[in-house]
Amino acid sequence: MGLHGTDRVVESWRLPSLYSVHLYTYEATLLVDGSVHRIRPGRLSVVPPGALMEFRLLGRSSHLYAHLEMTGEPTLHVPVVRDLGHDAASIMERLKRVAVSGSPARQSAEVWSVLWAAATLPRERPEPDGHPAVMGLARYIDDHLWGSLTVARLAEVARYSPTHLDRLFLAESGMTTAAYVRSRRLATARHLLEHTTQSIPSIAASVGFHDLQAFNKACRRHLGASPRAIRSRRLAGPAGPTGTGTE
Repeated sequence: MGLHGTDRVVESWRLPSLYSVHLYTYEATLLVDGSVHRIRPGRLSVVPPGALMEFRLLGRSSHLYAHLEMTGEPTLHVPVVRDLGHDAASIMERLKRVAVSGSPARQSAEVWSVLWAAATLPRERPEPDGHPAVMGLARYIDDHLWGSLTVARLAEVARYSPTHLDRLFLAESGMTTAAYVRSRRLATARHLLEHTTQSIPSIAASVGFHDLQAFNKACRRHLGASPRAIRSRRLAGPAGPTGTGTE
């Protein structure tokens, strides 16, 4: 069984054309395109193709996974992270058995069964996945990417000092407040560049860059390419074979 967190506590990757499904046995923090999610034993995550996953681990960690290729639009919504509750242990055992069965058809059927179960679970009572101020500001930031999101302004919204707010964001996401805002601006920009025909100046303005030169520089520095280059490549091509197993 492969292990994560043996030599690094932060690991990140993305699957360009495959959905990534994980069932967890440990506690950690998962960032999906900068959005923070708390993972715990018995929770399932479903991450869409192209999204950057960053795991902030607490040590040796192992989880079951499946990589799926889907066609067409989703017909049911599954939250990025879902608690499977009392069903988690039995689902874990089913997936462990099917992972070593050697039957792709059986593996596919079992994974789809698990996804259907996750999608149709009764809505759980909302449980805060982190500090309420950070979770509230994360939603505020996503709703106001186009505007001024200075640390001073966010501290005013949260009614904390800028210094204390930075401590909270570092504890929850591993990033300062300013770094978190930047990560959300650029993750949204990348999504719009890759998946829409919205003009580059319009995208820049919609994520808070009113200077195209600054937007171009930020994309090159943090996303590794210019906005035009990101748009042209559109994350084509699979990262590897579809499969299931333990990581």
